[in-house]
Formats: sequence, structure tokens, C-alpha cells
Amino acid sequence: MSPAALTPQPTFKVVPQTKCKDQKFNFGAVVEGLDLNDISANDVERLKETIWTHKVIVVKGQKDLAPVKHWELVTRFDPDAHQMHSHGDMKTFEKKGGLLSKSRDVYGIPGAENVRLIGKGYQGQGCNSSLIGKCDRVKTLTPALKIGQDHYGLKNIIIKGLTNDFHAEPPNDEEFQEGITRFQRWHIDAPLYARDPAWFTTLRALKLPSGPDLTIRWDDGSGLSMKAPPGLTAFFSTSQLYSMLSDQEKQLADHSWVEYAPHPYMWVERCKAPPTGLGLKSEGKEHTIEELGEYDEKDVKRYPFVWVNPVTGEKAFQVHGLAARKLFLRSSIDEEPKVIDDVVAIRSFLHNIQTRVLRPEYIYLPKVEVGDIVMWDNYGTFHTAVDYPLEKYGPRTMHQANIGASKGPVGPVPIPVVG
Repeated sequence: MSPAALTPQPTFKVVPQTKCKDQKFNFGAVVEGLDLNDISANDVERLKETIWTHKVIVVKGQKDLAPVKHWELVTRFDPDAHQMHSHGDMKTFEKKGGLLSKSRDVYGIPGAENVRLIGKGYQGQGCNSSLIGKCDRVKTLTPALKIGQDHYGLKNIIIKGLTNDFHAEPPNDEEFQEGITRFQRWHIDAPLYARDPAWFTTLRALKLPSGPDLTIRWDDGSGLSMKAPPGLTAFFSTSQLYSMLSDQEKQLADHSWVEYAPHPYMWVERCKAPPTGLGLKSEGKEHTIEELGEYDEKDVKRYPFVWVNPVTGEKAFQVHGLAARKLFLRSSIDEEPKVIDDVVAIRSFLHNIQTRVLRPEYIYLPKVEVGDIVMWDNYGTFHTAVDYPLEKYGPRTMHQANIGASKGPVGPVPIPVVG
């Protein structure tokens, strides 16, 4: 009898994502038949394999998932990891999060701080001293914008969500109020300093906006646009992106690596994005390294361009252009790398590659219902929020959790060790 025959089968059902005829993305699945409050060790392992295989999955029916059980699941995915959110505790995140902590409100759930409350709009009821300066706004909100009296111990919370103000030239507000929007910021969930990127991110929907589909526009002169319901997260596959490279480009990518800035999100906290939300506009707004203050050279992250999926063996072109400070280009192990340390040249190089997959047919916005939890592979996808007008669609309430990986990304060939 083969070892595979002795492995218990998962108790849940996996349904690959169905696509319309004009959709070309090659990932995504729906998982049914799980209670994440009570999941066996075997099903945890099978669920990990499912995420690595399908890259983005929607686990249905988790309305009753307790935040402590949500975090427990995340730690069971990677039990050897340091038991903390990949961006650190809330104090560290607020102090060093830079662009990430300044662009939105994030709250740790009491009793399960590593599960983070994110979203948009009013999350409680009534006014108190903590809402000084906000009470007039609360009083004017319609009942549709008020959700709950006490969110797991957090009371009277108004969440500032991610917005298109991150763009150097935000969309017209009148059009935005009509539901015309953009991709906010394409990224991976990765600290890129001191801790390795989480293997997976988990995002549970507790309250979702509703209304007519949004129109998401590129606004980059391409004329591209697509429709999507409000409140969803968009994804593209960096494995699919890798498949779009020429053989010569793959050879280069397989042997090259990137160095990220120390405290990378502080480094770019004053920077803005182009209208597609991919990368940054080069306007000379980066901090100098001296302005970032003290940092430890051993915590500066250097990763291969290409990350290999540990289950499928797929290669992904996984370079986070938003925080890249140096590129080291070579096409063989023996070749002396060409170093690019000019951010304009770095962003131009990456833009030429990454925009190939930034087309409607390659973008997946998994549809979710209240209680569903989206889980994705941070080593094979990019994702982004999509902003929407709050007054028209209502609030969004999400619980997000991930954990800095016990083992970081592995490339097809080793990269030099520094220090």
C-alpha cells in the first residue's frame, strides 16, 4: 500500500473557481464543509495544501468563528513561526508601519490582538469621549451605516479604510460617488524587514457593503476597466505572470534578487501611486536612509525575484516594487550581477514586467458572503483593496490575520548571503 493511501482524506470539499469565457486567470477555489472552530490536524494540513495549490480560496460558512480560534488556526498553519502578526504587535505597527499604518485604521481584537479589525465606516453605536470630533458625523449616519453596539469589546469605532487618496492623481470625487473607482494598492502582505512574509493571509467578512457593481478603471490611458461588487479584494497570480516572461527573461529572473529598504513602509510613507495602484510614482519623496533612524543591517531583507511554491513547484515573479531599493540582475550563478539602485530605473524595470498581468481577464475578485473567510498564498499572488463610496454602499467589517513565516521564500537558485 502506498503512503498516499494511508493519508486521511480531508473532510471538506474543494470546488475550483468557475470562470466566464473572457476570464483567463488560472487560480481560485471554494471550500465547503469546514467548521474552523473545530478543525482536525489532518484538515489543517490539507487546507494548507489547498491554499498553496489554488492560491486564493474562499472558505464558506464561518459566521461563528471566534477570533481566538481564527488566530489559533493561523498559528497551526505555521507552528514553528514566532507567534505574532507578521507586522508585529499593534504598538510596533503604529510606530514603524509608515505608509501602512497611516493610510488606514487598524485595531487589534481584544483577547486576540493578532486578529486585526479593518474595513470602512462606523463599527459601533453612540458617542463617548473617544469620539470627540467625530460625534456629529456619527449622528448623521443612516441606520444602514451603523453595525452593532460592541465589536468584540471595541466600542464606537469609526474605521478609516484604504482610499484612492493614495494615488498621486485621485479620481474625480463626483464620479467616485457614482461608483467609479480604482485598484487601491497592489501588494503582498510582507513586513520586508526583520520578519519573513506570511505564507498565507486570512480575511473574514463580518459586514459587507451592498449595492450596484462598481466600475474599476485603470485611468492610465489604456481604456481598461472592469465591473465588480463593492467590498471585494482583487488578486492576480504572480505564477501566471512568470509564465508570461520570455525564456531569456525567466533565466534573468531565476538568478536575480532584490534588496528592500530598512523600515520600507516608513521609507515610502510620503510617496503616491500611479492610477493603476501598481508600484509608485517617482517624485523624489522617499526618505533618506538617515531619516529612517536606527536599523539593524541583519534585518534588511534580500529575496530572490522568483519564489518557488513548496507544494506545486510553480515559480512566481514576486518582487514588491513599492519597497524595492536595489535590484541585482544576473542570468547565471557565475555572472557578476548588475546593480540597479536608482528607484526610477527599478520601478521602470518592474513596471515593464508586472503590467503584463494587470488586465481584466487575469484579475480575480472572489465573491464572498458574510461569514466567509478568504485565504491566500502571499508567495504567489498580489492583491489590493478596491475603495467605494461609504454613503452609497454602507460599512465593511473584516477580520484579518497572518503570521510572519518560520521559513521565508526559496528561489530556484541560491542568492548570495550578505553579512
